[in-house]
Amino acid sequence: MPPSTSAPACRRSVSAAAQATEFLAFLTLVHRRYRGHALHVILDNSSTHSTPAVRAWLEAHPSVQFHFTPTGASWLNLVEVWFSILTRKSVRRGSFDTVRALMTHIQRYIDSWNDHPTPFVWTKKPADLIKKIERRRH
Repeated sequence: MPPSTSAPACRRSVSAAAQATEFLAFLTLVHRRYRGHALHVILDNSSTHSTPAVRAWLEAHPSVQFHFTPTGASWLNLVEVWFSILTRKSVRRGSFDTVRALMTHIQRYIDSWNDHPTPFVWTKKPADLIKKIERRRH
């Protein structure tokens, strides 16, 4: 019987270095697939994307350019929030014997969400975001 998903031992925090390793594997795969093409990668400001290993990889692959979204001002942040909601309210509470069962569960949650959507509301004022961006440029 698999351990309970609510057991503290099952909850683990993945270090930025470990996430960077996974991120580098992804970048290498995409770079190989689109060899000879310029790649523009849009990222949030996660520390995973700026580790020394990732910076070194980026320097060695000049055809790849990173573009970072402003902190707190991106639709990517909202996507991350939505997946956090999915995880907290649905997936973490479940127990799934197969990948298919997990996928079915997630699809049901998405269908329910779409039947009763909850809009996300921006909480920061545009002027505050612009000031923050300007401060970071200098």
